[in-house]
Formats: sequence, structure tokens, C-alpha cells
Amino acid sequence: MVWRKDDMARIRLFVDQPLGPGQPVPLAEAQAHYLFAVMRLEPGAVLSIFNGRDGEWRATVEKAGRRGAVLTCVEQTAPLRLPPDLWLLFAPLKKARTDFIVEKATELGAARILPVQTDFTNSERIRQDRLQAHAVEAAEQCGGTFVPEVADLVPLDRLLADWPADRRILWCNEHLTGARHALLREGVRGPWAVLIGPEGGFSEREQARLAAMPQVVQASLGPRILRADTAAVAALTLWQAVLGDWV
Repeated sequence: MVWRKDDMARIRLFVDQPLGPGQPVPLAEAQAHYLFAVMRLEPGAVLSIFNGRDGEWRATVEKAGRRGAVLTCVEQTAPLRLPPDLWLLFAPLKKARTDFIVEKATELGAARILPVQTDFTNSERIRQDRLQAHAVEAAEQCGGTFVPEVADLVPLDRLLADWPADRRILWCNEHLTGARHALLREGVRGPWAVLIGPEGGFSEREQARLAAMPQVVQASLGPRILRADTAAVAALTLWQAVLGDWV
């Protein structure tokens, strides 16, 4: 398939380079291969680029080659849109479901994504670089200009030991009151995090520690027990609708 010129601007690409008027943007081999071998762009083609800092820019292909290329910034088409100060903490699942969580958290406006090791976490390791790449791809596809950091796997105990005093945690606990009611009761839009446990739930020790933290807000996501990846999407959606930038 050959792209028409008016279609090419719909291609969005994340670049790790400064962006500004007339700024040249060299591309690595993998990105050049995608644009010229897969998408079959040619010199003069137009596309959109962003770097997570300088908004979205319209760029033209200055130099094309499958092993490297250079783009030129023309004009800014959208400013940087930062998400709310919301983190997602989740226990990694099997590969495809963990990928799904990272992708949807990016689309739903999480500012930071933190995989945590709990007592019942199924996966003992992750590929942080691969998950970060999934976040980049999700931002490219959903029109975002910001890419959340995907942190490396950290034990939940270690993370909670240094937890900021001003950041609330929405702990999705199916045994308690509804999340919407709990969020409305708090009514604070400051720093937040959503915590999703593993498929086996949190251990009694972890539950006791979380319940003792003054930053923790416990709430359920309804009468049905949700899979962990579904719970992550539901909790982020609900938080955005009550306290986030959907309001």
C-alpha cells in the first residue's frame, strides 16, 4: 500500500529529540525501517512527531533511508498535554495481560506506571524496556503528547516504606464501599495512585499494612469480582471521571 500525501500526516512517531521550528530530527535504524520499508514514505512526506516534552509537531522527511533518516520540524500542531498526577500500581500478570494494562493505562491518562511485587504476584520479573515501548506505541496511537514512565518491578513493601505523605492510594478492595462514593467523599484532586492487586489478592500481612496507612482509601469496584487487568481499567476510568481531567 502506498500512502497518499494527505494520509501521511496521520502517522505519529515518538522521537527522543528536541523539537522546535526548523529542528532536524535524526532517526534510528528501527524507526527509519518502519517509515520507509513498512509505511513506504518518501522524501517530502509529512508526519506528526512528539517527544513527550515539546508537544506535537508536523514534520517532513528531509532524508530517507532504511538505515537512518532525518526529519525536519515545520510547526507545532498541539501543545504538551500532561495527564493528572495519577500513578498506577499493579502486580504483573502473564505477558499479554500485563501489556494490556500498560497500554490502557497510557490511553486513560496515568502519569506513571509502577509494577509491584506482592506476596502473591504471579510474575517474578518483567521486561521494563519492552513495557516502556508499549507505552510509547499506545501514546502514538491514541494521539497523546505525553508518555508515562514505566518503572522497573519493585517490591510493594519497599515502595510503601517511602510513600509520599501527600499522595493518596485508591486500594481496590471488593469487600468495601463503592469506589465512586469513596472518591467523592475524599474530593481531592492532588497526587493519587490506584493500587491493583494480583489475581490471588493481597496477603493478610499486606492488607494489614495498607489498612494502617493514612493515605489509603479503600473501595470496591462493584458487586462483581473483576480480573486484575479489567480492574485496572475500571479503577482508572472511575478516578478520571470523578477527580481527573474527564470532569
